[in-house]
Amino acid sequence: MTFRTLDTADLAGKRALVRVDFNVPVDGGKVADDTRLRAALPTIAYLSKQGAKVVLLAHFDRPKGKVVPEMSLSFVAEPLSKLLEQPVAFASDCVGPAAAEVVNALENGGVALLENVRFHAGEEKNDPDFAKALAANGDVYVNDAFSAAHRAHASTEGLAHLLPAYPGLSMQRELEALDAALGKPKKPVIGIVGGSKVSTKLDLLNNLVAKLDRLAIGGGMANTFLFAQGHDVGASLCEKDLADTAREIMDKAKAAGCELLLPVDVVVAKKVAPGVETAVRQLNEVQADDLILDAGPESAQRLLAAMDESATLIWNGPLGVFEVPPFDEATVSAAKHAGKLASEGKIVAVAGGGDTVSALNHAGVAAEMTFVSTAGGAFLEWMEGKTLPGVAALEG
Repeated sequence: MTFRTLDTADLAGKRALVRVDFNVPVDGGKVADDTRLRAALPTIAYLSKQGAKVVLLAHFDRPKGKVVPEMSLSFVAEPLSKLLEQPVAFASDCVGPAAAEVVNALENGGVALLENVRFHAGEEKNDPDFAKALAANGDVYVNDAFSAAHRAHASTEGLAHLLPAYPGLSMQRELEALDAALGKPKKPVIGIVGGSKVSTKLDLLNNLVAKLDRLAIGGGMANTFLFAQGHDVGASLCEKDLADTAREIMDKAKAAGCELLLPVDVVVAKKVAPGVETAVRQLNEVQADDLILDAGPESAQRLLAAMDESATLIWNGPLGVFEVPPFDEATVSAAKHAGKLASEGKIVAVAGGGDTVSALNHAGVAAEMTFVSTAGGAFLEWMEGKTLPGVAALEG
């Protein structure tokens, strides 16, 4: 994976069109969580300091190519201005005279935010004419929105072919972390894949068993694999119709030399609720009305030992119903161990996906991991081995 980096760009006096992800949570017309705004600050500040005119492109919600006033990005300008500690101009359109007027009024180092690119149907269609209209306001293109990189839209892919293109600092850090995890990782590499259903992660599992040395499978999806091995999983969540598929994945892993780590003991209860009576069962002890809700202590210890023998960890999905203690124990113990190994420099630990981020925050170790991706769909597609259009457009 090779791409030009911002430190090689001539930026002084140039208009830098920067694709950011400002699709933020909103409460009462205000930004409810500014994580995505903060993620863009290093790139904006760097460009501004280099004397570029910083022109921000973003989408918000799903207006489907029409102007929807309540989906305007105007509410973002003020909180972004406070974070940057400098004014942020706002343009009522992302192309045409309204955009050009605001961009042309910028001084070197100034920042402007253009209106929601999805107000134009050409954005999601990756229409060449719309991409050209966007490019008219820029001299260089910077993509700092990895979370939107799996979409081939005008502002994420089309623009990169019209202007000198660079990843932003946040995007560059993400790409380097992902390359260290799956592209050119230090071996041995262990993966953890959890979550409720095998059906949502078939591409992921098929890609990973061909690349990893070990793969631990947890969460509800582990039940499908246990069932495929002939174990009774009681009343647990289980996609029994995917038993053949699970066996195919197990065969593929064996052929590729990837050791699958499935639970050898499980934590069960009769219902999912805090404070319910739980029991640890061996796989041959699961009763008809048991719900398997977490990996057991022996399984967790086996995973920790496997981490100790690994140089790289890639993680997507919890090991149990971590949102409802005590079914968070396996996930928390694995997360704390991964965080400890990463902070001691003994492992490169890269994690991503909404539930995974929540689980790491729940365990209080997100900051200790080597890298935690908040990109959701883009992170999952990258783990599945798919080409991300917004990344591919930057290569060269």
